[in-house]
Amino acid sequence: MDPWRTRARRTLVDLSPWLSVEARTVELPDGRVIDDWPWVESREFANVVAVTEDGLFLVFRQTKYAVDGSTLGPVGGYLEPGEDPLETAKRELREETGYDAREWRSLGRYAVDGNRGCGVGHLFLAQSASKVAEPNADDLEEQELLLLTRAEVEEALLAGGFGVLSWAAVVALALVALNRG
Repeated sequence: MDPWRTRARRTLVDLSPWLSVEARTVELPDGRVIDDWPWVESREFANVVAVTEDGLFLVFRQTKYAVDGSTLGPVGGYLEPGEDPLETAKRELREETGYDAREWRSLGRYAVDGNRGCGVGHLFLAQSASKVAEPNADDLEEQELLLLTRAEVEEALLAGGFGVLSWAAVVALALVALNRG
């Protein structure tokens, strides 16, 4: 299958560095052209499921503007310009929790929205995590670090306790990866 091609782009809204909205002219593989295809550029991010040496999962109970009430969430943050996704994941784990991990596994790179863009997420599993420092996060939302068992994480996942889709996805992928060793 051939990909769509971008023939032109026009910025409609620029809220750098967080996001921009574009109108694109795209060409389909069959030659048809679509004008004013809406596209959202957003910063790339990394999400990390971190598991301690004792097999406990590091998750946050927190609030997010787009989620009603509190939610569970993994470690995560935006890539800095030119930063490698794995380096972002390691930096965010240390800043947000004070933990480092000995074993890292990429769980993939994913588009947030297949038709409109909305950024790219890099998902990771960090194992054998141990506390090495105090957290030094600059997050805007309130958050409480929890250490949960695998059963508690699985139950929360199935109950909708991870209120952001990328968070539910990274947790589910991490559980599958852990099952496979």
